[in-house]
Amino acid sequence: MSHVTPADGNIFADLGSPPAEAQNLLARAKLMVRIKDIVKARKLTQSRAAKLFGVTQPRMSDLTRGHIDRFSVDSLMDMLSRAGMEVRVSVKPKAA
Repeated sequence: MSHVTPADGNIFADLGSPPAEAQNLLARAKLMVRIKDIVKARKLTQSRAAKLFGVTQPRMSDLTRGHIDRFSVDSLMDMLSRAGMEVRVSVKPKAA
């Protein structure tokens, strides 16, 4: 390799998304991964997962396939809350 650009911890920023959009995408991705983890840990079918998270089976399919553009932070937080999870948000200054 002749040139390597170090990653900053946000793949969306590394791929060129504007900072605010990159932060939003990263938050949604983390929430989606957590939902997928719950589905896997509880060995849920998409139908049972949909009931648990309060959405339709096609919405669970969208999530499973990683269609991040179809979910807002709010909707993902609501899904986790319906599954009995507590979602916490942390805000801190950016590292220099």
